Amino acid sequence: MELKYKRILLKLSGESLMGDQPYGISPVMLQYYARQIKGAVDAGVQVAIVIGGGNIYRGLQAAESGIERVQGDYMGMMATVINGMALQSALEKIDVYTRLVTAIEMREIAEPYIRRKAHSHLKKGRVVIFSAGTGSPYFTTDSAAALRANEIKADVLLKGTRVDGIYTADPEKDPNAKKYDHVSFQKVLDLGLNVMDTTAFTMCQENDMPIIVFDINNENNLLAILKGEHIGTVVEKV
Repeated sequence: MELKYKRILLKLSGESLMGDQPYGISPVMLQYYARQIKGAVDAGVQVAIVIGGGNIYRGLQAAESGIERVQGDYMGMMATVINGMALQSALEKIDVYTRLVTAIEMREIAEPYIRRKAHSHLKKGRVVIFSAGTGSPYFTTDSAAALRANEIKADVLLKGTRVDGIYTADPEKDPNAKKYDHVSFQKVLDLGLNVMDTTAFTMCQENDMPIIVFDINNENNLLAILKGEHIGTVVEKV
């Protein structure tokens, strides 16, 4: 199979694991994502993943609950480790070699993040799941995805969402919203389009890391993107 992208960073939201549940982890969604990732690995793609923790806990909820922001952010990082462990288990059940890597040391359940070691795992065909964000408060998992994508020299950062790209407005609220097929980093900033948080987006812009925003709930999309088909919205320097 001819591939356009050989090494990718796939960003998934924690909410994507909920399925139809109000919170937590849906076994159906775990298996769904595991199958898609296996398809990419079987095609010969080196896959790294960053997954959020919003299905369990959001650091930004801390103020509402009376928990200090920094403490809340660390709690959110722990939630991403739980999701990473669940995804690792789902992948290994279908014979996908996986390494769970964490930015906060917890040797009993995950490897500490070492860039060169992550490179080595990817070259050997193992899926690498980066958890615990950047390891520091005040940074989102979007920022962690942008940072890791650049550190491992990924060909592209793929952001799987529940909409099929970037629109002029929220398509779930505005029926007149129009979709962009291609858009430049600068235009996204000028128009204030909601793609990723500013820190993450700027990191990708400065390092010329293309971003593709696509509908992860169409199970054919990931493999189609890897083969070079135009799916979703591509953000790059123009």
